[in-house]
Amino acid sequence: MRVLVVEDEPPLARAVARGLRAEGMAVDIALDGGEALAKAAVCPYEVIILDRDLPVVHGDEVCRQLIAGDGNGRVLMLTAAREITDRIEGLNLGADDYLAKPFAFGELLARVRALGRRAHPAHPPVLARGDLTIDTVRRLAYRRGERLDLSRKELAVLEILLAADGAVVSAEELLDRAWDEFTDPFTNVVRMTMSKLRRRLGEPPVIQTVTGTGYVIP
Repeated sequence: MRVLVVEDEPPLARAVARGLRAEGMAVDIALDGGEALAKAAVCPYEVIILDRDLPVVHGDEVCRQLIAGDGNGRVLMLTAAREITDRIEGLNLGADDYLAKPFAFGELLARVRALGRRAHPAHPPVLARGDLTIDTVRRLAYRRGERLDLSRKELAVLEILLAADGAVVSAEELLDRAWDEFTDPFTNVVRMTMSKLRRRLGEPPVIQTVTGTGYVIP
């Protein structure tokens, strides 16, 4: 899942990003509203965690522009205000969810995951194809009933391929959804990760390369 954290307090932004990355998500950070809009214009984020009180462009205006755009990303609005009227205002702006500061990271994580499921056609919590399964809630993968020792990135790539349900997934889409903005788009990181993932999955091979198109689990 690709997530944008929009927060003008750098320590908090970094802490949230670090926690989400530990859960296998690709996370970018924007420290003001203008930067958030610029990044959202070029990257298809599935979830945007948006602080309401932002410099440059206020969070309310950022939310309006995001909702008015063509993206399918879901907006989780953060604010220090706890009054019910503030929550209502945030939701009326078009935000998909609302969370008051201070918050428990576990609750934030649960809300991000829920919004991520809404950003795409819903799929079951357990994805399976052949003898390969992923428990997307517990973040565990199995083949022939045996647990696979996968890195967070390998698990993210495998989940995207399984969720495609037999459709080909391009390297560009994998890069967009599983890696963050600091990844060089001309790098061979997708190919290298795919090579490691194939070795960990064992024989017979389950991931096929469609020359010039991408990868598929048929």
